[in-house]
Amino acid sequence: MKKILTILAIVLLAANSLFAQMPCDSVLRRYAAGMLMVGFKGDSVTEDCDAARYVRDLKVGAIVLFDIDMTGDATIGSRNITSKERLTRMTAQLQSWADYPLLIATDQEGGRVARLKPQYGFLPTVTAEYLGTVDNEDTTRYYASRLAREMAESGVNVNLAPVVDVLNHDCAAVGHYQRCFSIDPDAIIRHASWFIEENHRQGVLCTLKHFPGHGNAIDDTHYGFVDATNGWTEQELVPFRRLIAAGQADLIMTAHLFNRNIDDEYPATLSSKTINGLLRGQMGYDGVVVTDDMYMQAIRNTYSIPTALELAINAGADLICVGNNISTGFEADRPFLLVDMIVNSVKEGRIPWQRLQESYNRVKALSCK
Repeated sequence: MKKILTILAIVLLAANSLFAQMPCDSVLRRYAAGMLMVGFKGDSVTEDCDAARYVRDLKVGAIVLFDIDMTGDATIGSRNITSKERLTRMTAQLQSWADYPLLIATDQEGGRVARLKPQYGFLPTVTAEYLGTVDNEDTTRYYASRLAREMAESGVNVNLAPVVDVLNHDCAAVGHYQRCFSIDPDAIIRHASWFIEENHRQGVLCTLKHFPGHGNAIDDTHYGFVDATNGWTEQELVPFRRLIAAGQADLIMTAHLFNRNIDDEYPATLSSKTINGLLRGQMGYDGVVVTDDMYMQAIRNTYSIPTALELAINAGADLICVGNNISTGFEADRPFLLVDMIVNSVKEGRIPWQRLQESYNRVKALSCK
């Protein structure tokens, strides 16, 4: 009996110790908010706008900008980016509200996926496939350099590029739009490395996407479940592995792809086997992992948002992307609701609070680069 009481006392002591170590609600909320990359409407900001609430009040880790509002009339210049002058003024105001270095991101791959367009006064860009086809270092550096310079001058410090997926024109979301450099991993690595170096020269961070390889996945995760199992090969990991080893991976974006070769239960964004096991464990990556948008149908059709958040965070994701700019619609209070969900999951024991602290610290370290 004495032995049983001793064991119970040890268990209670350990439980009390863990409870005592959990930060207060305000700290948990700061950690949770620091894990969000969120979007808003409008090409200007005011003291009472959504962007001010997200940055000044909630203290989100990152803002993501678009030029087309997919929740509205989807016309050119209907979202955040309408001119270099207005964009520069807006990003400066966003930074002034932050008591921390705010990450401000956009997709400036070049070609079909470029938010800073000539229509808004920016220089023309070319596709990754064009650069891979020309296969000339000076050409790739030239286009990457001027693209990155315009981002930096506009106050955008994170490029959600380059795509390091293998080229397959049958891939509806990636290859079809000429977003890949090449079918050859060595060529992908060369051009991605030059692209990243030129972005870094301008002080712009880069994001490798879409881990663990989207090139041979035929369907589009924006619209539903996508199984990459049969088309995927381990060659698709080579660009990620080599660029990580070269220290050129600032962020890595996960795909919402199901891939039985790696995990027969969860898509990559929600998979501990993919993020903690493969990416961090086997490939040695300790940087920021950012998800693709969590409201895409590949996630929403199968998982509730609270469940998806729990799975992604426990799997090792650091930045949860919620652009508020896809078919599921815009919701002004969504970032606040997401913080509530994350904190509730921590307090109910479904996410260790240390997991939030770990990601918060990674994002903070990245923003101070």
